[in-house]
Amino acid sequence: MPISRGRENRQYSLVSCVTRLRAPGAGGNLSDIEEANGIIVVADDDKVLQTLYAEMLRAEGYQVLLAADGVEAIDLLTNESVDLGLIDVMMPRHNGFDVCRIIKSRQKTLFTPIVLVTVLSSSQDRINGIRAGADDFISKPIHSAELVARVKSLVKLRRLQNELAHCETGLFSLALSSEAKDPYTEGHCERVSRYAVALGEQLKLSSDDLSTLKRGSMVHDIGKITIPDHVLWKPSGLDEDERRQMEAHPIIGERFCAPLRSFKKSLPIIRWHHERLNGEGYPDGIRGEEIPLLVRIVQIVEVYDSLTTTRVYRSALTPNTAIATLRDEVLKGWWDGALTEIFADLIPGESSPICAQPKKAWEITPNVARKVS
Repeated sequence: MPISRGRENRQYSLVSCVTRLRAPGAGGNLSDIEEANGIIVVADDDKVLQTLYAEMLRAEGYQVLLAADGVEAIDLLTNESVDLGLIDVMMPRHNGFDVCRIIKSRQKTLFTPIVLVTVLSSSQDRINGIRAGADDFISKPIHSAELVARVKSLVKLRRLQNELAHCETGLFSLALSSEAKDPYTEGHCERVSRYAVALGEQLKLSSDDLSTLKRGSMVHDIGKITIPDHVLWKPSGLDEDERRQMEAHPIIGERFCAPLRSFKKSLPIIRWHHERLNGEGYPDGIRGEEIPLLVRIVQIVEVYDSLTTTRVYRSALTPNTAIATLRDEVLKGWWDGALTEIFADLIPGESSPICAQPKKAWEITPNVARKVS
């Protein structure tokens, strides 16, 4: 089926990325990842040892940045593009445990590997390092072969994580570019994601579930990238072939996202967001408790956003009318009634100032979204 050149290029880029991660001997095995040398921070207040470690690493082609204490190490790890930190435990102005704890507490540096270098040998010292978030330990005196082997392994892992992050970003970009070409659906995924997380917070779901809701909602319609524009924009009366193409988008979306482990928990959202509790949905016709809670959340907020935005086949409904429509569909056996009522409590009434904003989706008010029933 025809797709635009821009979408075709974005698909190729994403598929190439996923293929590199899945292909035998190309990404699925850490030893096969390209061994590009990286940037290492070496932090030690002993100048002799600092120079020794730097020479060992430079001999293997790594670029080395030197820090004489904990503050300098934190500054380099935070502000430079670093692949790994080799941090001595006993340092002034923040010891190695503190440096590790600070670096692992920041979103920007959370996944930067930290190797603690120590003469300490007690199990409690190791436990303290693990609690601080250390990725590995190495004991003094350091042997060159051991140091290089540990650094190479962690740098490879770091590069694999970066590759996965690149692919995830590609998926989000693909999903957003797919909807941006249609003025009727632009912003849909971001709003659905925001609504789903707000409802999840109201239900006191775990941070892991909230992350799954956010990720799955952002890409739930990514499979539509393969549907021709004339089908997406048709105001009514899809023929049998067009309907088959439209109803295949959840399966295609699932296939796009399945290779990435970070999307594993989001796959049911992508595949089943068009299912109904009475089994009349698609693509699998599952029903009732077969539909997971997170999927039922996305179903409701996705329909709400669709109802409250103008589409090619109708004008936008007001919040009250949209909630009334959802309640009618609950009676038909389509949606979870309890979740629908909880979501309805998060929606502003028609007297809200939001209603004065034309051509925009009705939004959850920030304050109400944080309340707990």
